[in-house]
Amino acid sequence: MAHTKAFDLYSSEYEQWFEKNRELYRLEIEAVRQILPQSGCGLETGAGSGRFAVPFGIRLGIEPSEAMARIAMKRGMATAMGVAENMPVKTGSCDFVLMVTTVCFVDHILQTFMETKRILKSGGCLVVGLVDRESRLGQCYEQRRDSSRFYAEATFYSADEIVDYLRQAGFRKFETRQTLIEDENQALTDLVLPGTGRGAFVVIKAIV
Repeated sequence: MAHTKAFDLYSSEYEQWFEKNRELYRLEIEAVRQILPQSGCGLETGAGSGRFAVPFGIRLGIEPSEAMARIAMKRGMATAMGVAENMPVKTGSCDFVLMVTTVCFVDHILQTFMETKRILKSGGCLVVGLVDRESRLGQCYEQRRDSSRFYAEATFYSADEIVDYLRQAGFRKFETRQTLIEDENQALTDLVLPGTGRGAFVVIKAIV
């Protein structure tokens, strides 16, 4: 079952987050940019309002929330209604798939990755962006989940857990980036680094 109620009711509040947190958003975009393919037929699963797809020229999206899909379409995306576990997309039709802050909302994460593999061409890739549950921010989200409009029904994962699920689904050749890295005084740094373990926001690229 798609967890769309909060996004349908509070889509404007979701949009306001990006305006209020422009530096965090900029760093997340940069982390994705460093490992996302620069050409080919791309699609975003859980496209939301298009905040991550549009900056990279991705014009195709799958989104279960009608309110969010309407915003994405206003930004120029062709957005189909659907869920990550069962996408209305032809087998082997995509060069890459982007999935940012989506895995915490899917019902069946392994099925999601297997379905993504189905729609990718041989040699294609999946790029997953998530808040790492093991980070300080991830732990804060986890602790406050019940009081959050958007994360009340979320399941948070660590970067290692996501890699394990991707391996089970048949993906390989992993590459990672991390950002939202704090210094010793818990101040945000202007860094995007390879690997995991230091940044709250992690991007994982995996090849079919």
